[in-house]
Amino acid sequence: MTDARLRARRLTPAAWCVAMAAADAPLGGLGWGLPISDEGDAPAGLDVRVLSPQGACIDAWFGAGAGHRARSGAVAWRDDGHWLFGHIDAADTGADLAETTRRAYLAVFAALREAGRPPLLRLWNYLPRINAEDGGLERYRRFNIGRQQAFIEAGHDAFEGAPAACAIGKRSGGLAIRFLAARQAPLPLENPRQVPAYRYSAQFGPRSPSFSRAALADAGGGRLLLLISGTASIVGEHSVHAGDVQAQLRETLANLQAVIDAAHARGTARFTLADLDCTLYVRHAADADAIRHGFEAAVGPASHAARGAVYVEADICRSELLVEIEGHAFAPGVLLP
Repeated sequence: MTDARLRARRLTPAAWCVAMAAADAPLGGLGWGLPISDEGDAPAGLDVRVLSPQGACIDAWFGAGAGHRARSGAVAWRDDGHWLFGHIDAADTGADLAETTRRAYLAVFAALREAGRPPLLRLWNYLPRINAEDGGLERYRRFNIGRQQAFIEAGHDAFEGAPAACAIGKRSGGLAIRFLAARQAPLPLENPRQVPAYRYSAQFGPRSPSFSRAALADAGGGRLLLLISGTASIVGEHSVHAGDVQAQLRETLANLQAVIDAAHARGTARFTLADLDCTLYVRHAADADAIRHGFEAAVGPASHAARGAVYVEADICRSELLVEIEGHAFAPGVLLP
């Protein structure tokens, strides 16, 4: 067990500026609704429309102070000796998305080697026109080709043992990858209600997605961190409840609970849906209020999850999916042997 504590907080842009001036400044953060910036103290911006009343915000990750700032080509990161947060934005040059993804991921893996090869805990992927056709194949499927190839070339596990992740459509720009790593590898988790993504059949593309449904990690200070990948209305390997956003939300919540139950079987920490810091990706902005009401009814309107939820207008990896939820939470506990 590590004594190096990891923390996460949702901050307004103003609070981020204050935090960056403090001794325990964040290592980095995902800037929902903020522009991409190369300034060292700026969060990793994401060009998405935030539907939450609070508007633009940052998911900030804190380790033992601001850490060491470094850059390897297009990849920038901060490393405090145990925790590392980094990002890369690959311009849309019109090249094949599979090759763009492969090169971007190889750059991430090269940066990790330079930093001492800490294992990946979590990846966030954002790409424009995710459901559009590109050379006869959906762009998300082209992304999966490049991602899996890079994992294999770099010697990272693209299948069982892959990190938690999401892949979401954004409004404009190129491929954006954000990542969290640590000196201690996480425990990957799967959802018994779903086929592991890396075992999807060929009907979902020539290469399977490279991620686990969740990861459970030692967060320091006698706590565990549960990182839940983007989760949607999928049972087995098939989408269910096409066209019914409320039924999709209920199925998504059932999948989230199944992942939480899987975490309880592997560690002593106890998590609930109401404890999660959630991001809800909404395909159609007109569905946002219905999704919010359904989510708050499920987790409790006064719960931490309801009060802190961020709603983002974004396309999802399958065109029939209307909502996707990801989340994370900390709780006291240890991994079971």
